[in-house]
Amino acid sequence: MILSIFSSYFDDFKQAITSIDGIGDILDILAVTIIIYFAIKLVKETKAKQLVIGVAFLVIFYMIASLLKMDSVKYLLSLIFSNLLLILIVVFTPEIRHALETIGHSSSKISLSNLKGMDIFKRNQMADTIEQVVKACSNFSDKSIGALIVFERNIMLGDVIKTGTILDASISSQIIENIFFPKAALHDGAAIIRDGRLYAAGCILPLTQKNNYVSSELGTRHRAAIGISENSDALVVIVSEETGNISIAERGNINTNISVGKLREILQNAFVDQQNENKIKKILRGKNDEK
Repeated sequence: MILSIFSSYFDDFKQAITSIDGIGDILDILAVTIIIYFAIKLVKETKAKQLVIGVAFLVIFYMIASLLKMDSVKYLLSLIFSNLLLILIVVFTPEIRHALETIGHSSSKISLSNLKGMDIFKRNQMADTIEQVVKACSNFSDKSIGALIVFERNIMLGDVIKTGTILDASISSQIIENIFFPKAALHDGAAIIRDGRLYAAGCILPLTQKNNYVSSELGTRHRAAIGISENSDALVVIVSEETGNISIAERGNINTNISVGKLREILQNAFVDQQNENKIKKILRGKNDEK
């Protein structure tokens, strides 16, 4: 019986291949292939991966129940499959949102880090902001004071900002140091920098879901930095309260033990210089090679 089922599947597949007629069918197959590829890429190394494995298990269980004519089990599983699309949308909402934000970011032509869209005033303002942040982080590092500073890019962080206190102030190293001074009212949260200004502080960031891939030596600040970088295109600067080490999180990855000079260089390449992407990758790759 099993051989006949597989033979039937093979015949159906063979018929589908031979029925291809014209460029439209080829494009249709390519589109489906691309969708499946990005769906796999979307769920890879996330909690969604385990859910997909669970769905695959149910499908296999349904096939076994069909072979053994287990009608009650088939009926129960058919109820699940009939609403599977709705179930997947609800369960995979964070991943779907992240994918759509990524698509929007890729198609966006307006970028704070692009010199074509940034006038001289904004470049100078951002350069001064970077200097103030670097100075504050250097002091934090020397004194082992924890800090979490988020540089907003194209993806707006309105939901995160709502969890904190809006300041919308010009940046100075003194203001940043006051915010993260131990036992200060806003020191436990994150500071958000928008358009070169200290826009909010005391903000709560989402923790990363990739706990199995994050070093156990990294604390809550680092996991929150990775989490917000997974859900947006933000660049996050972290200073460890335990070691005083400076780290940078971007696109779900974290680079630890960054020197003050490297921090300045990365931030300038990200928000002031034209060729930001290639320079950042080169700097961080060099940092990993040193390790």
